[in-house]
Amino acid sequence: MDYFNDVINETMETYKDKLNSAADFAKGEFQNVRAGRVNPAIVEGATVDVYDSRMKISELATIVNEDACTLVINPWDVTIRAEICRALAAANLGANPIDNGQCIRMIFPSLTEDRRRELVKSVKSIAENARITMRNERRDAIDKIKKVAKTDKFSEDEIKTIETDIQKLLDDYIKNLDTLLARKETEIMEV
Repeated sequence: MDYFNDVINETMETYKDKLNSAADFAKGEFQNVRAGRVNPAIVEGATVDVYDSRMKISELATIVNEDACTLVINPWDVTIRAEICRALAAANLGANPIDNGQCIRMIFPSLTEDRRRELVKSVKSIAENARITMRNERRDAIDKIKKVAKTDKFSEDEIKTIETDIQKLLDDYIKNLDTLLARKETEIMEV
């Protein structure tokens, strides 16, 4: 949409970017929640203190699924296996790392019904936090629009039109988020 004021156009673009950012963050968090099959994304973000810096495991090793419950981490530099094991143990991911001298295995237990319900609650919490962030961004955008409207003397109809566009964008993003949430809930509860 193109508006009659550059500040309004810029505010709307910033608003869209912030909504995208909140949605992308929620998607990333959804990926980190384990469903039936173990996902390598669960361990990719864990950080390891090596080479005088903090690095993600995904920057130090190959992570693959051996089966539905087992991840195998193959460090490119075998001398840092111990550091990776310590980082994985400290990350408290639900499985203990096992160093067999060549690679690191993490065997995750099967999910119980209670654990699945806890994960669904966790995913709902992630989605609600994303919705709250999106609503706060809507409020900030509307406040900024109203400030510009006062100085540039917009009509009430123009302000209402912009507010309606802002709300429609929010509704679209929340609808997409709810679709992702429903899909993730189904995935988690699937036995």
